[in-house]
Amino acid sequence: MHPALPVLPVDLLAPWLDLAGIALFAVTGALAAARRGQTAVTLAFFALVTGVGGGTMRDLLIGAPVFWIVDARAAAACLGAAALVWVTPVGWWRGEVLDWFDAVGLAAYSVFGASKALAWGVPPLTAALMGVVTACVGGVIRDVLAGEPSILMRPEIYVTAAALSAAGFVGLTLLGVAAAPAAVAAAAMGFGLRAAAIRWRLALPAYRG
Repeated sequence: MHPALPVLPVDLLAPWLDLAGIALFAVTGALAAARRGQTAVTLAFFALVTGVGGGTMRDLLIGAPVFWIVDARAAAACLGAAALVWVTPVGWWRGEVLDWFDAVGLAAYSVFGASKALAWGVPPLTAALMGVVTACVGGVIRDVLAGEPSILMRPEIYVTAAALSAAGFVGLTLLGVAAAPAAVAAAAMGFGLRAAAIRWRLALPAYRG
């Protein structure tokens, strides 16, 4: 049930941040299919499930209407991302481009997921975890569909960066920082950590038994 008095005015918290995160994740899904020489239909499917996968899981867990079912802009952003990848030269997407797009989407979507969870009355700790779910589940689905090892099974810093963004936003909000500056600062923190991991191949220590 939607709370009568939401903690945060999520509808006013830069809705472009949500669509930007969805589109960036959708690009990574379309690229995963494109690199395997798939059809336009497959690119569109990969883009959609990658872009909305995490947000769908979040909404189901917090009891909110699934966002892309009630707002067609999300699906349109995913399909637009797939079309962009389909019509652009392959040279534009070589190297670590997918990783950098994913890093921006990770930071933005972590913040938005945590914000929406707070707005639906979820406690702060759980709201931060919902931010991680929002940011990471789509990438996990993408990797599984592409036959790649899931990001969860690799030691590189990824989920930790999402957690930093989500927890940073929740923490700043609890300290009384306004939603917009808190979102920008938290997203910058998560992106900075993920960027450092990409640039210098940083990874968490593995269990040694």
